Amino acid sequence: MPCRPCACAAALLWLCGGAAARANPPPQLLQVAGHTELRVQGKPLLLLGGELANSSAGTAAAAARVLPALARRGFNTILMPVAWRQIEPRPGHFDFAVLDQWIARARAQHLHLVLLWFGSWKNALSSYAPTWVLTDPQRYRRARSVSGAPLPMLSVFGRATRRADAQAFARLLHHLRRIDARQQTVVMVQIENEVGYLGLGGRDRSSRANRLFARPVPGRLIRVLQAAHCRLPWRLKHAVHLTGGTWTAVFGPLADQAFMAWYYARYVQAVARAGLARDALPVYMNAQLPAPHERAGHYPSGGPDPLMQPIYRAGAPAIDFYAPDIYWPDFERWVSRYRRAGNPIFVPESRRSLAAFDALYVFGQARGFGFSAFAVDQPPPQGDRPQRSLAAVYEALRHLAPALLRAQRADRTRALILHLDSPRPEQTLALGGYWFRATLARDWKSGRPLTHTGAMLLIERRAGDFDLLGMGLTVTVLRDPDVDTGIAGIAQVDRLAWHAGRWRVVQRLNGDQTNQGRQILLSAHHVGVYRVRLYSIARR
Repeated sequence: MPCRPCACAAALLWLCGGAAARANPPPQLLQVAGHTELRVQGKPLLLLGGELANSSAGTAAAAARVLPALARRGFNTILMPVAWRQIEPRPGHFDFAVLDQWIARARAQHLHLVLLWFGSWKNALSSYAPTWVLTDPQRYRRARSVSGAPLPMLSVFGRATRRADAQAFARLLHHLRRIDARQQTVVMVQIENEVGYLGLGGRDRSSRANRLFARPVPGRLIRVLQAAHCRLPWRLKHAVHLTGGTWTAVFGPLADQAFMAWYYARYVQAVARAGLARDALPVYMNAQLPAPHERAGHYPSGGPDPLMQPIYRAGAPAIDFYAPDIYWPDFERWVSRYRRAGNPIFVPESRRSLAAFDALYVFGQARGFGFSAFAVDQPPPQGDRPQRSLAAVYEALRHLAPALLRAQRADRTRALILHLDSPRPEQTLALGGYWFRATLARDWKSGRPLTHTGAMLLIERRAGDFDLLGMGLTVTVLRDPDVDTGIAGIAQVDRLAWHAGRWRVVQRLNGDQTNQGRQILLSAHHVGVYRVRLYSIARR
């Protein structure tokens, strides 16, 4: 039934929701020993996530089919779109019936949800805005191309659009507080989706945009960039002239991008503030990342990628962090760039084909609190073994979570990914006084690689004792020369399985299974959990 409570009823619902919210602290991001955790019901939570395909959450019936299947595959969190056009089909007329069914079904399956607000923009375009918005271009302005033609995206300079988007987002979060404050099924919200201007020229050419582009850069932005100058990304630092002036004078070749970034940030700030006045959930923004040598406008210009994040932080302080959608092969580089920009690591979208490996890197090397592959409710490509392995990785991480969370806080986790076409045929991790040197698993006789990709996550439990989760690698252990000149040895390697509430040894590996005690041999195609005990002796 559509929800249109009167003012008195709305106030009562808000107060009841507020009382529930006080009973349990809302989901929040907390800094613990220089590391960021997501706390839900007051406890840290690793988001073992999967994002639905864009059209999967449009009906209530789909929830009954999709969510139980994903819960059986080891997910504990589902990222699902909430379309503006779905919840506000007519101006001021809100209908949360479909969303309520998804929340109820998720709760029954012990799943958490991250809601993706497809408001004014999704992938930079506006296909999820209500029809009453899209069919009234005089009131809800469209972005314009270099030639002045209207584009299939709402203009970030449309005041009426921003007010309507903010009002709808506020009603969404008000509704969440009313129905979910105590249970906390919904733990986080993404605002908009991959915003930015798509088109030649890299910026909106509407009349208001052109007037603002010719004006001086706002003083607030200049002051924030001046204060953060030493921490700016290299390209931005070397492009800006922070003495004031027009966008072209200050930002040079990055003027169009910087201009769009500032006004997207101001728009999103207004939407976020309206929502957060109703419910204090963590909010973040995602970004479509450029391919190598791709120019702004071919990908969304002015989106919150690492280059533009300093501008977003100045213009949208209500946003808690920024998250990368990573589909390009250099996964580790993008994660590193987001860490350098000061973000806690949560990857909301990634390739399904390599998700099992990428997840290990996020939780181990980046000490992230969440990972998600895209379109997890869709059938995997035929013979896609890594896709099937994500369930095994999540199953292991679910039981390793207490040890992993403790190790993340103490910076005692590491991870790596190796690809067959990697320029480096081996990589080394340093942890706990040891080097773990990894190469791809190979056939002993022919020397040929047994897999195209391998990965591992290391957890130091105590001195000399490690848990290792991974597949597809051969690992040689050495003493870290930065610690001492001793000799390292493998005392014991056990393959573990979770049974009856605890880890049990299912195989004690020796002989050929450890290359006569010289290496840790991870299965080429199956995710395994290994408990490793090492020793070191002084070199005489």
